Amino acid sequence: MRVMLRAHMDTAATNQGIANGALPQAMQKLMEKVKPEAAYFGLHEGVRSAWIVFDLQDSSQLPLLLEDLFLQFHAEIEVAPVMDAEGLAKGLSALASATS
Repeated sequence: MRVMLRAHMDTAATNQGIANGALPQAMQKLMEKVKPEAAYFGLHEGVRSAWIVFDLQDSSQLPLLLEDLFLQFHAEIEVAPVMDAEGLAKGLSALASATS
């Protein structure tokens, strides 16, 4: 299932992670694990944030994927199913058929 991971990371923890190299290492490790369709990094509500879209094969993968972000960077994380325009069109078509 295609999901979007949204992580907002603590400023003090990420400052330390930049200084000691832990933040780029953690991001590289996460990217290697999830092989994202898209990944964006920036600020949200004043803190360093990441938005990563990837295929989640099984929800049991989440602890392994996210624990570094929680432990090292005190991240607030959301993972939600998402779809692209093609998926939306398919879903709306199925909805129209079901309600006809």
